Amino acid sequence: MRKAVRKAVFPVAGLGTRFLPATKAIPKEMLPLVDKPLIQHAVEEARAAGIEDIIFVTSQGKSAIEDHFDINADLNKTLETRGKLDMLDAVRATEIGSGKLFYTRQQQPLGLGHAVWCARKLVGDEPFAVLLPDDVVLAGTPCLKQMVEAYDEVGGNIVAVVDVPREHTNRYGILDVESDDGRLASVRGLVEKPKPDVAPSTLSIIGRYILQPELFGHLDRQERGAGNEIQLTDSMARLIGTQPFHGLRFQGTRYDCGDRVGFLEANIAFALENPDLGPKVREALAKIL
Repeated sequence: MRKAVRKAVFPVAGLGTRFLPATKAIPKEMLPLVDKPLIQHAVEEARAAGIEDIIFVTSQGKSAIEDHFDINADLNKTLETRGKLDMLDAVRATEIGSGKLFYTRQQQPLGLGHAVWCARKLVGDEPFAVLLPDDVVLAGTPCLKQMVEAYDEVGGNIVAVVDVPREHTNRYGILDVESDDGRLASVRGLVEKPKPDVAPSTLSIIGRYILQPELFGHLDRQERGAGNEIQLTDSMARLIGTQPFHGLRFQGTRYDCGDRVGFLEANIAFALENPDLGPKVREALAKIL
């Protein structure tokens, strides 16, 4: 029997330097995407995919993330007393029960692979998801749920992918494709940030992964890769050939909220999808433009 994906790792230790000074005292993951912080969008996506255990890899100055998913009894009581039950429901929806939310520290900024490695004891011997809150996907069916459905079909390791312009391949991890049916691409290799003239394809990995626990054996080597960091891509590549490995072209639109323009674009797109805000936002944009 194929093990279910029950755990998700959220690497949230980054400094958010591209958003300074906004992120001087506030974690970048707490920046609002319309009316919810980025990290809440990612957690809701995980829960919609059947994830039971939420694992945050944090660093100093990230306590606001912990507080956001805790119970704020005083706030709940105030909202209830004032009859603001719709707001109370919204607040309670952020709460994650005891024994379902876990934290571990990444004490040095040594790369994404190192951040995931920091969660190894909490993941244990199970397949697990990794979600990068900077990558936001607007989709009818949440991106990770689509990936879990694909995992149920083929097992192994799955990464979410999008086609990028060839001149941008040096910004991403790129798939070397063995076969491709237009939805699932069988992977024979991964290349981290290849130059456009040598990139094996234009299929780029975004911040959604389903990975097998054998990955940690490779991350244990603590080998440095591109940027002198411990790259997740390098250890994933070592799984190819020993386990199934696929890239999934998901249905939806990905926004890079680690970039200021991408963050603004995501806010507009999500606001336009909101039935209450959409018409007002269209009117406001028309005035501005």
